Amino acid sequence: QTQNNRRLADEDDELSEVQPDAVPPEVREWLASTFTRQLATTRKKSDEKPKFRSVAHAIRAGIFVDRIYRRVSSTALMQFPPEVVRVLKTLDDWSFDVFALAEAGNCQPVKYLGYDLLNRYGMIHKFKVPPATLETFLTRIEEGYCRFRNPYHNNLHAADVAQTVHHVLCQTGLMHWLTDLEIFATLLAALIHDYEHTGTTNNFHVMSGSDTAMLYNDRAVLENHHISAAFRVLKEDDCNVLQNLSRDEFRELRTLIIDMVLATDMSFHFQQLKNMRNLLTLAEPQVDKSKALSLVLHCCDISHPAKRWDIHHKWTMLLLEEFFRQGDLERELGLPFSPLCDRNNTLVAESQIGFIEFIVEPSMTVCADMLEIVLAPIAPI
Repeated sequence: QTQNNRRLADEDDELSEVQPDAVPPEVREWLASTFTRQLATTRKKSDEKPKFRSVAHAIRAGIFVDRIYRRVSSTALMQFPPEVVRVLKTLDDWSFDVFALAEAGNCQPVKYLGYDLLNRYGMIHKFKVPPATLETFLTRIEEGYCRFRNPYHNNLHAADVAQTVHHVLCQTGLMHWLTDLEIFATLLAALIHDYEHTGTTNNFHVMSGSDTAMLYNDRAVLENHHISAAFRVLKEDDCNVLQNLSRDEFRELRTLIIDMVLATDMSFHFQQLKNMRNLLTLAEPQVDKSKALSLVLHCCDISHPAKRWDIHHKWTMLLLEEFFRQGDLERELGLPFSPLCDRNNTLVAESQIGFIEFIVEPSMTVCADMLEIVLAPIAPI
């Protein structure tokens, strides 16, 4: 109990920076209810404003980019439409347009981007993944993302996060700090991290008493489901892309994926950043790979405000529509509106500014600091 109280107090301290007078009450409530595990009370404005660095600082110049293009030559590989090939030529770009990929690929961005990434990194060859099995697996994952027809948490979001993870891996050289198995786990985690998302928040599941909330005892409800449902797909013979891993490899990969996807639960946000900041202040910090990769995936999951304006604006409108649909459900069920879910009373610009200023920018900064530490020993002289 004492440890739990200390954790909540730490989160409350973090939220003291999210309480300036300029932030509207609704936005403060949304930040508090989404990014901590209890609603924080109003605190006095912190005397010291956060110091901002360009988000671009989080993404280092590519060191080993050329090596990423080792392709596996095999006539059995999946065929790509010419328009998809054209769009995927920009896969390394920070502001890669996943909407263009979806349009070019018959709204199957997970299938084409996931296959291309796993091929580029040599995963198909290294882990003896049957190409037909990979295609079937990615198709099933794609279908699961489309199950609830969400405006935001859908197959485009999954592909976007996977592409952003790829950008960080290759453009910073992080891939050279990792084993092949860790890269495989990271790419798979990105691809399945929101599998079968319901388009509603964890808090909605808890407040409405959904079957999923009951199954997972109100803890990381959606994240637990994403992992469990994805691994159930992997158990099917025609989808088992892990069939040729050894038992030890499978256990390591599964553990990494579980750690990474659970860390995308936004209620862990402040504690995750605080733990990493504390670690990086040590004289000789030893960064655990699981925690490092969890932070990378979390940052990529919330990275669209750092992308090109037209892409960010499109994602914002889609996310708000998803929030509003939840608000419509809450109205029907007689539940109070969750923050930012009332169609008739939501501050769009203010909510995004608060999200960028207090969530995205600090996350990117901590991630940049972490990358500097872990990449220093392998950086070229």
